[in-house]
Amino acid sequence: MIKAMEDKSDNRTEELSKIKDEVVNLKESPLYKERIKNKVFPVIGEGSHHAKIMFIGEAPGKNEAETGRPFCGAAGKVLDKLLASISLDRKEVYVTNIVKDRPTSNRDPLPEEIKLYAPFLDRQIDIIQPKVIATLGRFSMDYIMKKFGLESELQSISKMHGRMFDAKAEYGTVKIVPLYHPAVALYNGSEMETLKKDFAILKEI
Repeated sequence: MIKAMEDKSDNRTEELSKIKDEVVNLKESPLYKERIKNKVFPVIGEGSHHAKIMFIGEAPGKNEAETGRPFCGAAGKVLDKLLASISLDRKEVYVTNIVKDRPTSNRDPLPEEIKLYAPFLDRQIDIIQPKVIATLGRFSMDYIMKKFGLESELQSISKMHGRMFDAKAEYGTVKIVPLYHPAVALYNGSEMETLKKDFAILKEI
């Protein structure tokens, strides 16, 4: 039994490693040239390969591209505080973005960039098989809701945040929880309480 669990874990690590290799060599991406020019890294994802909760942001920022780690800058510190507020260790969850390379000057990801990188995210979801997918920001909310056939439920993120939706993945049922991007608390400190309240739903699950 233990051996079977180890094999399964190794297989997940191996499959996720393949995704990393493919993204590193994604020369057809316009962001690849920027990455090489700026001598930065793609940001694949980080956390437990058996995570029950997967957090999906939009795209890496400057700090993330320089380190290759998701949510390691100011917004990442907010995310860590929010996880602590529900007694969840970051090592227990998996954190990633739709777009794996930093868009120039931290602009919003373009539709064609989301289309190019989304298949890697789809594979990460299938490999990790989370029970809960928490989207961070409107771009990831929009993509995930549509991916799981919930486009009829889509509204602005101001109306969607903190709600829970049941969906079906190939590996079983999954709950989708749209959340504001942690960066909102950097621009408006009062939003931290809203984020904490929304994160509490993850603890209930």
